[in-house]
Amino acid sequence: MKSFDLAIIGGGPAGYVAAERAGAKGLSVVLFEKRELGGVCLNEGCVPTKTLLYSAKMYDNALSGGKYGVKAEGVTFDYTAIVNRKNKVVRKLVLGVAAKMKEHGVEVVKGEAFVKGRTADGAIEGRTGQNIEIVCATSQPTSEETFSAKNLLICTGSEAFVPPIPGLAEAGDTILTNREILASKERPESLVVIGGGVIGMEFASFFNSLGTKVTVVEMLPEILGQTEPQIGALLRNIYAKKGISFNLSCRVTRIDGNAVFFTDPEGVEHSVEGDKILVSVGRRAVTQGFGLENLGIEAPRGIGVDEKMNALDATGAKVPGVWAAGDVTGRSMLAHTASREAEVAINNITGRPDAMRYDAIPAVVYTNPEVASVGMTLAEAKTAGLDAKELGLPMSYSGRFVAENEGGEGFCRVVVENESGRILGVHLIGGPAGEMIWGAAAAIERGETTRDLERVIFPHPTVSEIVKETVFTF
Repeated sequence: MKSFDLAIIGGGPAGYVAAERAGAKGLSVVLFEKRELGGVCLNEGCVPTKTLLYSAKMYDNALSGGKYGVKAEGVTFDYTAIVNRKNKVVRKLVLGVAAKMKEHGVEVVKGEAFVKGRTADGAIEGRTGQNIEIVCATSQPTSEETFSAKNLLICTGSEAFVPPIPGLAEAGDTILTNREILASKERPESLVVIGGGVIGMEFASFFNSLGTKVTVVEMLPEILGQTEPQIGALLRNIYAKKGISFNLSCRVTRIDGNAVFFTDPEGVEHSVEGDKILVSVGRRAVTQGFGLENLGIEAPRGIGVDEKMNALDATGAKVPGVWAAGDVTGRSMLAHTASREAEVAINNITGRPDAMRYDAIPAVVYTNPEVASVGMTLAEAKTAGLDAKELGLPMSYSGRFVAENEGGEGFCRVVVENESGRILGVHLIGGPAGEMIWGAAAAIERGETTRDLERVIFPHPTVSEIVKETVFTF
């Protein structure tokens, strides 16, 4: 039996970051991954979708070049080449993760890991205490090997939630989740997207740019769920002008072949057909099938954790030597959250006190225009009992935005606590919003005020100046 300081189940943004950090700190680490290093984010989510979206943006820019005095005739796209480039980018980054694991002495085992429980005696290099025993089954070559570790970090991630819609199973390969649509080698002529959240809107954006007829069916009254409502409304209006059909406050009742049936707010049934139907109504933590019950953990909706990322049992008590990070906790299903949670776990395992905070986690939607936000909306601030107000300016107050976005729309909203001037939230649509939001996240994490931000010198001309200009109105 091989023994390690740390065993990690799952090689996504939580797992591989944890392995790298732990290996760099001198821990012996084994990492189990049943598919490919990088997890959903690198192979079936964040990176491949953004690679596709960038190709779509390049195509959009080529078509609209005349606005900027640059004319190109007969602009076309090659869908096969777009998909091949996506695959090349993914392969390159997966190899990069593998290289990092090798650099830091991490043993990577490709296979399905199962936690058997605690070992009878858990001595590792003279240390006492019960270790955790893990069996891993591999397929190439077929084998089963047992490992033990002083600490176990669970990073099994999440999977697409597929609701029990009547007729969905019978629709066969007409139904797609993010995994299948990314693996598709053909562009559908028409696409129905069930769910107008981040994943749904990014795929809607991509295929709309390439000429697919896209219809979005969303149960909520606005797209993008918890995003600042005015941002969702503006993005929807922009894409409605581009040809996407939106059906809001509509509940899907059944699927018949390639037709989606849904009821509107008045209860009237409608239907829409698509060559493919993308189901993107959310994700759920992967907590079943790898032996959590043998550690006394019950986690139907995600593993409970404390601020140090220690796993908790059904009573809320800490499970010694067991940690969790990433989507499996069910807290914030974002890759960058997962990586930070992993860092917190490793810091505490190695004796460096650290705590996870969720007040300043940025979120980005990579549509065209981009959307980015961090912290509270005004409604959330008021629900929390804070005396706050919202400041706002259109992106046209930024000279660079005007220079680079002919006829483009966008705005900046900053939520501020009235008495102190403390920045509670920043919400952007337009320009390189995803590249700017980190500064707002840093300000919120540090508890900075509008006056603190006024002292910061922003480079001119940049779109980021819109944040300072907005704060100046306080």
